[in-house]
Order: sequence, then structure tokens, then C-alpha cells
Amino acid sequence: MIHNGAGERLFEQVRSLPIVDYHCHLSPTEIFEDEPFENIGKVWLGGDHYKWRLMRTAGIDERFITGDASWHDKFVSYAAALEFAAGHPLYHWSHMELSRWFGIDTELCPETAEEIWARANECIKRERLSPRKLLALSNTECLCTTDDITDDLSVHAAIKSDEGLKVRVLPSFRYDNLLLIRLEGYVDYLKKLSEVSRVNVTDLASLKTAAESRLEFFVSMGCRFSDVGIPVFPTRIADDATADGIIRSVLSGNTVTAEEESAFIGNMFLFLGGLFKKHGIVMQWHLAPLRNANTRLFGKLGADCGCDCVGDPVSGSALAAMLDAVESESGLPETVLYTINPSSAEQMASIAGTFRGVRCGAAWWFCDHKRGIREQLEIFAENGTLGAFPGMLTDSRSFLSYIRHEYFRRILCDLVGEWVEKGEYKMDSAIKLVQNLSYYNTVKMVGEPK
Repeated sequence: MIHNGAGERLFEQVRSLPIVDYHCHLSPTEIFEDEPFENIGKVWLGGDHYKWRLMRTAGIDERFITGDASWHDKFVSYAAALEFAAGHPLYHWSHMELSRWFGIDTELCPETAEEIWARANECIKRERLSPRKLLALSNTECLCTTDDITDDLSVHAAIKSDEGLKVRVLPSFRYDNLLLIRLEGYVDYLKKLSEVSRVNVTDLASLKTAAESRLEFFVSMGCRFSDVGIPVFPTRIADDATADGIIRSVLSGNTVTAEEESAFIGNMFLFLGGLFKKHGIVMQWHLAPLRNANTRLFGKLGADCGCDCVGDPVSGSALAAMLDAVESESGLPETVLYTINPSSAEQMASIAGTFRGVRCGAAWWFCDHKRGIREQLEIFAENGTLGAFPGMLTDSRSFLSYIRHEYFRRILCDLVGEWVEKGEYKMDSAIKLVQNLSYYNTVKMVGEPK
């Protein structure tokens, strides 16, 4: 990943820095229980829809992806899919993970699968590899999980009181389910929200009171980030009276239109932005995903099975208007924007630069590969100040995936090293730049323990 001498020297300045992962999908329960992993097949393929997609596109039968085949047979099938996945980030990540965590530098392919299966499993057994062990090996200092706002955070409470765990594990306020009023089961979700918040949700005012109550609870548990990743971005903002009528209609069992949902979401974005500003929460918006595009696969396996994809670009005018509305109403909280659609990246960067404290985040999901990471850094450099980049994150469910921080650091150092060697940037500043983007900017955003 590094193709110049300056980049190699820069990487030596960041390779050992700790990891602060401010957005991931790791299970806090698995961290608390800290059970040793069973085998490399389960670790890699137990819930990683990135790998499931790759296997499907390679023609692997579903039985060896999410079906009843053994972990050994699933692992061998993944090896067959990976062999010809040239250029895919999984080809890079998988081999980096084998090298870093298992000491295996052999290429994974059908001919080597049995050997690697045995060697990796022996390492798991010998080193007693577990969630906490891998977090320690990866030098992870802090991580922020993704938690629905109705979660009781009891596991987080247990983690917080566990003096044996040296990693800070913080909850994040994920509010997708609060907004998607057209989804089946939304009324039941509000009943659950009413129960956990002890606020009877009957209208817009009580809904907002319940949401604020939950945010205050999350903040008391160390929360520093909010997050949303819905496929709808509001194109208008309903006033309170209109939004109240919409939520009352939903509670009465009526179906609302897509336009009404969008207007309601706009009202809630405005309200929540003010809440995040009030409580010092970093607001993250993940934009433009298209969820569950394959209805047959979704019906069989449920969400997060590998049938999400890149959605249409979010309207730049709508994005700017929403940010402006929050800024005018309450002042924007510190905000990080992500787009899954790369065609929006430059426009989004220019919009972010219009507002103080709004930045573009790491290359997200389908953009999280060598070209996408490099392009995102170049776009941010050209449209803003690269030194303000908030840093890398894993956005992953796998404890092995902390190798992605090294992947990012290598690509970053290669890019900045090119500029240094061309005489476009000075080495002394380059060292500080890559250190900030690899670690220090994220530390500032997460803050010190309270």
C-alpha cells in the first residue's frame, strides 16, 4: 500500500499509535463475556455481510454462506471466492488479518485453505484469542458501539464497572427506528420507547420528551456520538402542528405517505440537532444507503444479510437546507457527514465547508477500499482542510477488522508521502498531519473519560 520512501517514513510515525474507533457495530455483550473464538470460520463468516456478498457474487451456494454447512466448509468456500477477488478490499483485509493476528503470510486459496484453517485454529486455541485479547493486540484504546435508543445499556453498565477491561467502550445514540414511521411495527416500537423512557408517547411533544429522556440516559452512560443511517433524507421540514398530526395519525393505525414521512423526519432532525448541541453530542449522518433491495433474500434472512446497496445521491440543496435550519434554530453540534454514493462526495465536502464544525467522515461502506479512501482524502484536502479530518473507523461487526486502521494509515501515508516527494508538502508538517488523522483528531472528538 506504500510506494514511496517518504510514505514509509511517515508510516513509522503512526503504525504504533493506539486506535480510537468512534463508530462500529461490535457487540458489547461479546466484549463483556469475552468467550474465546471457536474457529476462524465462525470469526470471519458468522455475521460479516461484506464476505457474504463477495461469496454470492463468486457463485458460492447459499448453504456455504448463511446455510447449514459447517464452519470448515464455509471457510473453504470463502477461500475459493477470495482467490480471484483481485482489487477487492476483502482480499487485502483478509490477508492482513491472517498475517497480523495469526502470523500466516500464505495466500488464502483452495490449495492452502486446509493448512490455513489448521494453523489459524491452533493459534486461536494457543493464544486463547477472544474479543478482549484482540482489542488488546490491536492497541484499541476506545470504541463506540451502535445502540438503539431503547436499549437499556445494561451490558455497558457491566462493562463500565469491569476493572479488568482496559478499553473504553461507549454507547452511541442510534435513532433510525425513531424516524421510520412507515415501517411495520413502528407503533410497537413507540410502546417500547414509552416503557423504557417512562413517558407515554401519544403525540409529537411526548415523543420528543421521550427521545430527550433517552439521550440524557445515554449521556450519563458516557455517550459521545449520535448516528443515523436511514434511506430517507428530508426534503422539507414540517412545522410542529403538521408533524404532530402525522404522528397522531400513525398512532391511530393509519398509513402515512412518503412525503409525510419525509416532512416528519425533517422536523425530528431539527429537534434532535438542537438536543445534540445542548448535550455536546457529535452528530453523524450516514447518507444515501438503499436498504434491503433484494426482497426475497431479505424475507429469508432479515436485515444486514448483504442486500443493501448504494442509493441515489441525496439532494445537495436538501442537505444544505437541513444543516442551515439546525444552525439557525439552535446552532449546529459538531457534525460528521458520510455518503455511500461517491458521486456526492465533492458536493458534500463543499457543503460541509459552509458550516463551522461540519466535516466529512471516512470513506463509508462501498467506498471503503483503496481507491475510495484515497479519493475521499483528496476531496477533503481540495475542498476543506485535510488536517480537520475526524479519523478512521471500522464500521464493522468483526473483532479482527481493526486491521482496517492500519490499512487506512498505509493509504494515508502513501498519499501524503507522494506530496512530500514531489515537493508539494513539507515532511515536518506531514508527520504531524498523519499523526493527527490517525489518532489525535479522534481523541479530541471522543474526549477524556468523565
